[in-house]
Amino acid sequence: MAPTFVVVPQWQGSVSPRAMRLVDGAAAIQGDLPASATREVDVPVEAGDAQDTGIRRFSSLQIVRERQGTVLRAVMDWALTIGGDCGVSLASVEHASREHPGDVALVWFGAHPELHTPETSPSGGFCGMVLRAIAGEGHPGVALDESTRIPFDRIVLVGARDVDAAEAELIAERHITTVDVEQLGTAEALLAAIHATGANSVYVHVGLDVLDPSALHGLADLVPFGLTVPALTSTITAVRVAFPVVGASIIGFSPASPTAAGDDLPSILRMISALTR
Repeated sequence: MAPTFVVVPQWQGSVSPRAMRLVDGAAAIQGDLPASATREVDVPVEAGDAQDTGIRRFSSLQIVRERQGTVLRAVMDWALTIGGDCGVSLASVEHASREHPGDVALVWFGAHPELHTPETSPSGGFCGMVLRAIAGEGHPGVALDESTRIPFDRIVLVGARDVDAAEAELIAERHITTVDVEQLGTAEALLAAIHATGANSVYVHVGLDVLDPSALHGLADLVPFGLTVPALTSTITAVRVAFPVVGASIIGFSPASPTAAGDDLPSILRMISALTR
């Protein structure tokens, strides 16, 4: 079945100076999605308060998570979540894991591993903590519980190349599987890594900063030596052929203007097509 598109124009999880552009990016993508299959999550206008959590804008993030969960519970098959910042993947992964308990591998495309906690984060931005929360660790207000968390042995990091020292230490200690950009000349290394998790289905998170800045103009973070659009779409296609996709997200589109968004949209639509066709 075709997915339901869940658009979540959240910006509060990002600390990028381009964070507010994420709202425009989500809206630009939504304009090219089938209206009958699209649901939008209402995101508060206000920034929100940390509420002594060490997570910036925590109160607004929690409101979005609750509203997103309500929308996801009404999805009949699977959801392709369009962000916004990468924090929107928390509720989306939680939903997919609840629907397929113990059987989901998480393939995390992105330049950053997002493995901080409030104690290790240099910024306090939730976007840098979301994968750690998905694994069930970090602040109890965001960490997924035992029934829905994706343990580290079912997570595959793809294309991470801007890794903080605390994250690098965690990756080594927990033996988190990584697949570098250089290994994606073909999808063989990634498919082998997913098979090694023992899971029978996958959730695919695509942080657009996995791409090289030359490949897409509207990136919130510019991290060199990333993937090309053809390499990313062919890899996604190979994953989808090999495994059932039970959820996905595309995040981090931050165009400077409507014209700039129009220049990038064909590439983003190719990624959507690779996930859904």
